[in-house]
Amino acid sequence: MGYFIKTILFCAVLLGNSKFAPGQGYFSETVKVKPINGQLAVATFDVDATPPIGSPLTYDSMANSWDLGLRAKGIVLMGAGQPIVLVAVDWIGIANESQDAFKQALAEAAGTIPQRVAVHALHQHDAPISDFGAEQILLEAGLDPAGFESSFDKELIRRLQAAIQTALPQAQSVTHMGLGKAPVHQVASNRRILGMDGKAIFSRTSSTKDSTMRALPEGLIDPIIQLVSLWNEDKPLTVLSYYAVHPQSYYLTKVANPDFPGLARFFRQLAVPDALHIHFNGAGGNITAGKYNDGSHENRLILAQRMADGMQRAWDATIRHPITAGEVEWRIEEVSLTPKPDLREIETEMTAQDYRFLSNNMIKLSWLKRVEAGRKIDVSCLSLGPARILHMPGELFVEYQLAAKAERPDLFVAMAAYGDYGPFYIGNAEAYSQGGYETLTSPVTAAAEAVLMEAIKKLLNPISK
Repeated sequence: MGYFIKTILFCAVLLGNSKFAPGQGYFSETVKVKPINGQLAVATFDVDATPPIGSPLTYDSMANSWDLGLRAKGIVLMGAGQPIVLVAVDWIGIANESQDAFKQALAEAAGTIPQRVAVHALHQHDAPISDFGAEQILLEAGLDPAGFESSFDKELIRRLQAAIQTALPQAQSVTHMGLGKAPVHQVASNRRILGMDGKAIFSRTSSTKDSTMRALPEGLIDPIIQLVSLWNEDKPLTVLSYYAVHPQSYYLTKVANPDFPGLARFFRQLAVPDALHIHFNGAGGNITAGKYNDGSHENRLILAQRMADGMQRAWDATIRHPITAGEVEWRIEEVSLTPKPDLREIETEMTAQDYRFLSNNMIKLSWLKRVEAGRKIDVSCLSLGPARILHMPGELFVEYQLAAKAERPDLFVAMAAYGDYGPFYIGNAEAYSQGGYETLTSPVTAAAEAVLMEAIKKLLNPISK
């Protein structure tokens, strides 16, 4: 079998402050890639996503980095039509125009289209936020872009392009996939505490000082961590993990760090060193570690160890199956969510507000402008044999994840949320009548549930061709 020549056009000079121009690459380079001929293959990449000291994080200027930096990890899956790219980044969120830019760049680097790229954040809070649209709005208003200043965002895009270029010629054949799951003990708990009247009375945040609220039951969570692994015969190549929880032990330290999910991922990388470990946060919008965390800094290690323990038990329970290119499919549903009518007020308030207000609200305004321009959000599903991996936007409530699993109990259904961060919190319909911080700050309406559940059901129940 010979080699074929594949030209990778490196995407996209970043024009001005925030615009991406596909086709105007930094350079193009010809690399040799082994032909796949219907055989699955995977290339893995792992990039430092830690900005330099002095860079803006989501809520503060960065004073230092931690022993473990931030990472951007991903795969390029080849052999089943155009390549599929999955990326998980240790940032709080990548939204709106930034989603477009990342997807366009990675698609061109991998020789595919943006619709076959999924870019997710893990949502750690001592980390950057990215929205080129929000940055542009602030700059046009003569304001400091604060946490949306995009110099390092563009640098990360360049690093990811280069990493994919390096990874493609080293792609390895995929002969098997593995599926494993296990409960994670004493990490996740429901964030929203309801009173006797069914209304939200307390938000059990990531670190909850109130011992009475910590003593309440876990509430509705998804305790299961799920692992999807790709293998070349008996050699593991990559392990993708999925678990729903807000990933904070403590934050606002001005020190960039991947928090306890990053630690857990690192522990598992040491335990299974030959396979790249990539973690995705599930529908954790209303899930935190608040029941098990009073904010003591020692709890970061404790939570990481508990999560890593769940990962290990899921790994030990993994069952491998042969897989072929014919068992891989990528499907997309475009969705449009209804904005709340008061979002336009952000545009008048932003001139008088501080750094943290802008970080929490400008992506909503940026998203509103996209909705008004007719832009939609992709919800996608990767089918791998009996597994279905849903790629979802925003800070979804766990009810979406549980409903997706209930929709197809015959399949191994996993969910990655925190894709396009533009819609921010997305509650289930009932939550909007209950009140509380999450739905109060959500830019979407209760109608989001019907729209997203319709998309999920279509993706999990495709009509036979």
